[in-house]
Amino acid sequence: MTRIAIIGAGISGLTTAFLLERQAQAAGLDLEIVVLEKKDRIGGKIWSIRDEGFLCEWGPNGFLDSKPWTLELCEQLDIRNRLLRSDDNARKRYIFSEGVLHRLPENGAMFLKSKLISWPGKLRLSGEMLIPAKRDGEDETLADFGRRRLGAEALDKLIAPMVSGIFAGDPETMSLKSCFPRIQQLEEEYGGLVKAMVKLAKKKKKEIKEGKQVASAAGPGGVLTSFTGGIQELTDGTAVKVRGEIRKAASIERILRKDGGFELRFEGGGTLDADVVVSAAPAHALAEMAVGLDDALVTLLNEIPYAPMNVICFGYERDKVAHSLDGFGYLIPRKEGCSTLGTLWDSSIFPNRAPEGMVLLRSMMGGAANPGAIEFSDAEVRARTLADLNAAMGIAAEPDFVRIFRHPQAIPQYIVGHAKRLAALDERLQDIPGLYLTGNAFYGIGLNDCVHASHQVVERVIQGLNAKAG
Repeated sequence: MTRIAIIGAGISGLTTAFLLERQAQAAGLDLEIVVLEKKDRIGGKIWSIRDEGFLCEWGPNGFLDSKPWTLELCEQLDIRNRLLRSDDNARKRYIFSEGVLHRLPENGAMFLKSKLISWPGKLRLSGEMLIPAKRDGEDETLADFGRRRLGAEALDKLIAPMVSGIFAGDPETMSLKSCFPRIQQLEEEYGGLVKAMVKLAKKKKKEIKEGKQVASAAGPGGVLTSFTGGIQELTDGTAVKVRGEIRKAASIERILRKDGGFELRFEGGGTLDADVVVSAAPAHALAEMAVGLDDALVTLLNEIPYAPMNVICFGYERDKVAHSLDGFGYLIPRKEGCSTLGTLWDSSIFPNRAPEGMVLLRSMMGGAANPGAIEFSDAEVRARTLADLNAAMGIAAEPDFVRIFRHPQAIPQYIVGHAKRLAALDERLQDIPGLYLTGNAFYGIGLNDCVHASHQVVERVIQGLNAKAG
């Protein structure tokens, strides 16, 4: 029997364990799966906390249904009937700029009427199709791309807030190729974004006439989707289906090679031998465990930085908030000088997130551009959040409910050179047969990305086992 140790019981580790068991059974392989989790709870960054009638998400609050991987996993887990699509009004998103909440335009007419971008900025954006295409294949920062193709104002008011909202990242350091590979592909293939949208729209129209099912020409789109009881239902539902052992409070100190496999040494004593190790741990955590295993691997893993984040949940009686809360929430450009990156109107996005007659707001503070926020006291976090809510939404009342969650290493940052770093990691792993990496530090930070990466690592593990057996 082959023993496979999976490090980490977040969505990546649990999905990998579940899929490995399914694939092994189909392939007639005899495996023993052991999932090792450092904390005393499973789920990783996924944690839905019910408190005083509010449902607060400690980390991510859902996934987009535009990609199939998480939906297929839910089908396999028999939990698809628990899925909950976000409210239609949540499609409305806002940017807080120059003291005003501006709705993000969704079409040309809205763009022309919007006061978010000045007329000079709009003219610069309109000239995007005249900008020569960059086709040298070299990576560039999101900021360089934004300034080059769309202009400085669009970078400040559109791209930078989006980057902070998705990655908690700094566009001056983030990689276009690794964060938004599709955008780079569109420029290389069509010569620019506007040209790509026009041609893709024509292609979509033709395919619709032919009766084909097509995606939006403007991008992946999709509806934010969660569960009735919060996104934790996904990790809980996966864990229930894993037949192997899930061992909590199992902190690994070192991974060492032993007899063609590995020896895992636990903090506080004890060891576990494994033929194969799949790490679904954060890059920095694996780097600590891999000291003595491969120095080059450790160096590469430590080159993947993480941004810190405070998540602040404020609950209010509905009549204390004059704003309609008709939408998803808003992001804040850095130049506004606010402490928070933005605020989600959680009780408007999904039902049952707040008690009757109350609302739940969830703000983010910190990120790569403001890492010192993680050191703020609870009182300072609360005061700064309230000041931003007052500026953006006119909320002056003290919240009736407050919860602050701190993530010192919240989100991996795909900085320029990330793709080359991944290639170097793959090369190092060739010299460590039986060790595999997955998780959000490498090929995508979203839930869909993590599930997809689990599929890919399972295929590699099964291929490796078959090659070894043959």
